[in-house]
Amino acid sequence: MSDPTPNDNQQQLIGSTDGIYRVDAGAGTGKTFAVTRRYARILETTDAAPEDILLVTFTRNAAAEMRDRIVQQTDYDLRQLQDAPISTFHAYCFRLLRRHGHTAPTALGIDDQIPDSLDLIEEQARAKQLFRRFMSRFADDHPEHADLLRVFYDRGTLHALIGELAAKGVVPTRNGWYRATGEPLTGDRERFFDAFTAANQPNEGANGPTNSDARGAVGGWDAGEYAPDAPTRGELHDDPRISRSVVEDAYDADRDALLAFIHDVYIEYLAFALSQNYLTQGLMLALAFVMLCESPGVRARIGHEYVMVDEFQDTNELQFKIALLLARTNNICVVGDWKQSIYGFQHTSVANITDFGERLQRFTSELNADCRRIDYAVDDVQTIPLFENYRSSASILSFAEQSLSIPATSSEDVGDPLAGTRSLEATNAVDNAQIDAYRADGEYDLVLDRIQHIVKNESYAVETSNEPQADEDASDEDRIAAEHERLGPPSYDDIAVFTRTRAFARGLLERAEEYGIPLAYEGGVELFDTPEAKLALAWLRIAESDGRRGWAVALERAGYGFERTQTILDEESYPDAMLQFRDELTELETLGGFLRRVFDRYGRTSVYADALVDHLTGLYDGTLLTRGETISYIEENLAAETTVEIDANPGSDAVTLQTIHGAKGLEYPIVILGNLNERSFPHYGQPPSCPIVYDDATGLRQTRMYSEAGAYPHVYRNWRHRLLQACLPSDYDEERRLLYVAMTRAKRHLLFTAGEEPSRFMDGLSIEAEEIDPDPTPESHSPIDHEPFTVDVPTSRDIPTRLGVHDIMDDSVYDNRTGGRGTAFGTELHDFAEAYALGESVEPANNDQRAVAQLISGLAGEFRVEETALLPLPGEPAVTLSGIIDLVHVTDTQIDVIDYKTDPDRVAHEEYRKQLSAYYHVLASVYPDREIRLQVFYTQTAESVEVTPLSTDRLRELAIAAMAGSSGES
Repeated sequence: MSDPTPNDNQQQLIGSTDGIYRVDAGAGTGKTFAVTRRYARILETTDAAPEDILLVTFTRNAAAEMRDRIVQQTDYDLRQLQDAPISTFHAYCFRLLRRHGHTAPTALGIDDQIPDSLDLIEEQARAKQLFRRFMSRFADDHPEHADLLRVFYDRGTLHALIGELAAKGVVPTRNGWYRATGEPLTGDRERFFDAFTAANQPNEGANGPTNSDARGAVGGWDAGEYAPDAPTRGELHDDPRISRSVVEDAYDADRDALLAFIHDVYIEYLAFALSQNYLTQGLMLALAFVMLCESPGVRARIGHEYVMVDEFQDTNELQFKIALLLARTNNICVVGDWKQSIYGFQHTSVANITDFGERLQRFTSELNADCRRIDYAVDDVQTIPLFENYRSSASILSFAEQSLSIPATSSEDVGDPLAGTRSLEATNAVDNAQIDAYRADGEYDLVLDRIQHIVKNESYAVETSNEPQADEDASDEDRIAAEHERLGPPSYDDIAVFTRTRAFARGLLERAEEYGIPLAYEGGVELFDTPEAKLALAWLRIAESDGRRGWAVALERAGYGFERTQTILDEESYPDAMLQFRDELTELETLGGFLRRVFDRYGRTSVYADALVDHLTGLYDGTLLTRGETISYIEENLAAETTVEIDANPGSDAVTLQTIHGAKGLEYPIVILGNLNERSFPHYGQPPSCPIVYDDATGLRQTRMYSEAGAYPHVYRNWRHRLLQACLPSDYDEERRLLYVAMTRAKRHLLFTAGEEPSRFMDGLSIEAEEIDPDPTPESHSPIDHEPFTVDVPTSRDIPTRLGVHDIMDDSVYDNRTGGRGTAFGTELHDFAEAYALGESVEPANNDQRAVAQLISGLAGEFRVEETALLPLPGEPAVTLSGIIDLVHVTDTQIDVIDYKTDPDRVAHEEYRKQLSAYYHVLASVYPDREIRLQVFYTQTAESVEVTPLSTDRLRELAIAAMAGSSGES
């Protein structure tokens, strides 16, 4: 088949090589086709070589496809284009920084240089783990920020905020902010109050003015939820409005301490990362930006005659500025579609393309503020629209447009987002589109039922032949006839199922396996949030420390009800079979053997089980990770929602299952969009996990505040942030764009499904959802052979034996005790103590809890609760003691280790000494310059009793005795 002829607008783009162009490339309009031919045209008609043309796109796969297509259009082969700058932003800037940016950190006041061996950390869980290590050091070095540090439950959440600031081009120096890039941190007051004024206008009701949207958003205001300085409801409400003066006071409140804190964290984290020879993607781009700003010689050597940026709607502000600095002339072309901007969670900015002309001039002015860096005119921008769609039928294109106008809430006014936008025009000759919506109580079965309904159904005819299409000059009748000749009933691989969440995809995949219906999952899976990972985590916890959380999961899987489970946990009367299985697991020599034994016992032979064994054993072998550290690793990745690529392909003829984000850029004959359910799609988001957040209008703000103004020092919700957020409209535009992207992947047919509670997106469609009773039929579809991951179990042990600190204690001291109050009492007290130390809003329920509250309130340092302690003991065989410290109290001069005991007497005091001795040696290695004090706090008498630590030799003797089956002697 000959190459297709470009349409008029594509030809305009291909031929327009000089000047600044913004290309509005709608879905399926052949932008890759046109961009790669434009690249070839530049090589053909100018003196430019490949190194003179910078072509940047969003993903590595897209860059590889661009390179392949250029080879087909030019005389260059892949080898000759190997070093051509056809790349992602991150890959290009990382290479640039290592070649030319060795001294870039000095411009920020950092002494370290960038080495050639610099590591770029792309895995979020690993980056967050390294950041937590940094924050531990930062907290020790900055007592002046103690009050701000108190508001954190998890300091690792600051990591994402630093990435967001970097994406906006905010870069710190030792003494301030690089080239005034910190100005956005104070917010845009005028923008905020314009929005507030609009939101505070009274609404019109049948009987006159009603509450404004802003007033309605704080209708249930309760000053008791906040610090004592919060306004009362009467002070806040100026019916039917909110009092503007209170809002102004909230906006203008002093934030100097907050800004200083973020500055110090940011600059010292950057210095820390460089000292550890790594950078994250955000920090790397920030340093590349600094290098380009500070090095005119580098700009002159590497500047490109032509710059093209694909998927420009998926760039951030910093990348926009970097693109300008990399251009030697104004031959700049950006290509994108605002309707397909769906990566805001990665800090991209749709305004880069919607406000391209304004931002181009503003960013150029900013970059030229102190010296001329952009030496070309930027005032003439031409727009080229690509609107002929080569993918979908006219019915689907028309139907998809309504997705951008569906309100996500009952009060949202979307307006007409498509005003002034040209609709896409289908090029298909035959429009046989089936567009249907369905709902049922069991949505997994509903989706599978519809798949079986579609397969081999002539009503859902799709292209089944590669017969040549009619010539472009053919009559409409001939084109329609030729297209009908290529249509036939669909097979499984003509269908794709999209979902907003990976959790729904996992559940559907498991249900499809039960019926034998072939589904092939493509893309990353939140592997650590699967039932297999949670099962493995439970037994790892049980084997390591008899963890209560682990037993709770195992008992639930065994079919025990809630009340029976609670009784077993309280009495620690675990079933003999489960205790035997625990003992069997602890004897296994490798992590892989441990995991495989767990999955074998539960009959988990899924791809998730194999992927988890493969992933964790690879990590274990590469890093010598202990089982205890594996627990932390799974927990970290679960919290970070880390995805892992897996192979879940049952064969060539299979339905494709993907998240919508993973499907962007792809196309399928038939699309089923599932999980259009309330709270799932649109997704209304979660409260921010970080107590410090950023917004363009309000700048940096705290969601939680530490205050000593009340009866007790406490961490409160920040009423100022709560009030300011209520005054701003919620933004669900990206959720609508995500819906649009899903719809426009479909070529021929489009179906929607929902469960018991369809979402507003389902209800907002112009078709009525048909309620059906799904009845999928089991099939005998044979999947491809899948060999499970196997693990060899060695006969000798080369990793340390792990003992809990309780294993070296003599439990017989409790035999004759009377008057104890049970495990449940102790658990409740420890839960209260943890929450109270973290500043949560909890009140003591008994005298023991009141004693703990009084103890904690009297401590002035930093708290670390439920800290894991691992103590390797010297000598052979290798032994490691592990335990959980109730409370670590950190000051500049000393460390207090506090362990809560609800005992009515001191009969076990010497046994507790063994436990705390292990903690002593761990903390002595972490804080060698501070005094370590061990305290048993007896809550019944509110008495702290200091403990003198045992030596590591004595602890080793006790450990060896425990391993031999004896408790040893005190």
